[in-house]
Amino acid sequence: MTDQDQKQLGKTLWAIADTLRGAMNADDFRDYMLAFLFLRYLSDNYEAAAAKELGSDYPRLKFEDKRTPLSIWYAENLDDTAAFEKQMRRKVHYVIRPEYLWTSIAELARKQDVELLDTLQKGLEYIETESFASTFRGLFSEINLASDKLGKVYAERNATLCKIITEIAKGLREFSTDSDTLGDAYEYLIGQFAAGSGKKAGEFYTPQFVSDILSQIVTLDGQEPATGQRTHMDSLMDFACGSGSLLLNVRHRMGTHGIGKIFGQEKNITTYNLARMNMLLHGVKDTEFEIFHGDTLTNDWDILRETNPAKMPRFDAVVANPPFSYRWEPTDALGEDVRFKNHGLAPKSAADFAFLLHGFHYLKDDGVMAIILPHGVLFRGGKEAEIRRKLLKDGHIDTVIGLPANLFYSTGIPVCILVLKKCKKPDDVLFINAAEHFEKGKRQNNLTDEHIRKIVSTYQFRTEETRYSRCVPMEEIEGNDFNLNISRYISTATADDEIDLDAVHERLTAAEDKIASATSDHNVFLKELGRPLLP
Repeated sequence: MTDQDQKQLGKTLWAIADTLRGAMNADDFRDYMLAFLFLRYLSDNYEAAAAKELGSDYPRLKFEDKRTPLSIWYAENLDDTAAFEKQMRRKVHYVIRPEYLWTSIAELARKQDVELLDTLQKGLEYIETESFASTFRGLFSEINLASDKLGKVYAERNATLCKIITEIAKGLREFSTDSDTLGDAYEYLIGQFAAGSGKKAGEFYTPQFVSDILSQIVTLDGQEPATGQRTHMDSLMDFACGSGSLLLNVRHRMGTHGIGKIFGQEKNITTYNLARMNMLLHGVKDTEFEIFHGDTLTNDWDILRETNPAKMPRFDAVVANPPFSYRWEPTDALGEDVRFKNHGLAPKSAADFAFLLHGFHYLKDDGVMAIILPHGVLFRGGKEAEIRRKLLKDGHIDTVIGLPANLFYSTGIPVCILVLKKCKKPDDVLFINAAEHFEKGKRQNNLTDEHIRKIVSTYQFRTEETRYSRCVPMEEIEGNDFNLNISRYISTATADDEIDLDAVHERLTAAEDKIASATSDHNVFLKELGRPLLP
């Protein structure tokens, strides 16, 4: 399938969503539509694996047969189904009974069957409870099929679901639905729903062009980025992963086998489920990723609470777009936490540095971290100034990138990207001021491929350009009391044009002579008419 076809599938599905959701909140309809798209993917993948497992025993459908091949096989092999499902759990890590496959569900919807809602509910529960627990547990927990938003009574809800599923099935029928295609459609829909979610979009979506910058930076060759892209990383972490798009962007750049394991953490349960679906939909095996539902700041993920330094997980790359200036509770106990003990606690009013220090703590010594933060972290005083000073004096802040305003759906404020390393070589900080380099949009501004290339290339080769980028010595930063406000180091003001006074005088004299001549000619006419003359 071409890129154009992949985009068209996303647009087709979005048109369906836009038509069908009616008065339903975009966030609510998003959860239903993406869950059904995911069920389609799971079903296709499962049926393909079943055909491979059963080989010549896999039924071949006749033209008039409306049943699925697995329905036929189950009916003819009742004594063997338990062994078959055990084998499928071992190989694909989940099980879908024939009546719960997308094809069966879509057929119920097409016939407006009154059993659709009940069957769908049982099917989603079956996948969660009978499959590989760590990946599928609670996966559909936020899909409320009994919601009044679908209808006040069962019959109304069932009819609404029949309509939604039938239209989705029609839309998908026109396109190939391999994992790449469905994955791209899923990403497209997430972006479109984000556009309609306002501030809530910040909980699950990082604009693709911003994600591209972070992913390109962390996939460059570690401590020597100018040598090119790295070929492998053992582990990647995003501790505020939202729907997982940023993690998948990095994986896309590294290749299918370029990352040993992907780790993500997300506090919002709905978004956490989206992230797990997103991983699987993009063909990431459940053994290749681990997404945890929990609070990053209180650090309640057991694998990160390891007290033995030798067993403490460390990541080759850390990327993140945490909530901006999030209010939190910096308790005395957190003050002794290994993540914050050496630098101090971020203030209650803004957890930006708490998020940064969390990710930085788990970064490998030769790793790279890229994090999106509000500009306030660059210059705010108090506890944040102390943390910033410590990070700079220890040589951990490598690059500060200022981005344009109005890039995010959730906020119009300009943000920055901080790139951090534990073993940074240059005794300076690279500042990139890309605030004026963007393509203006109707609602959000946009960064083109050229804008992104310029930022990444400047970072990679640490090039300096007037009014755009500069490597600032630590001595100068210290002289500014460790303030990282970009305007202190890169001026975007343009020099005033020099004025040639002699030329200006000459032009004024010529203009006065012209006025005098015109006045004289005009007075001739006034005199003939007996009118008062001009002075």
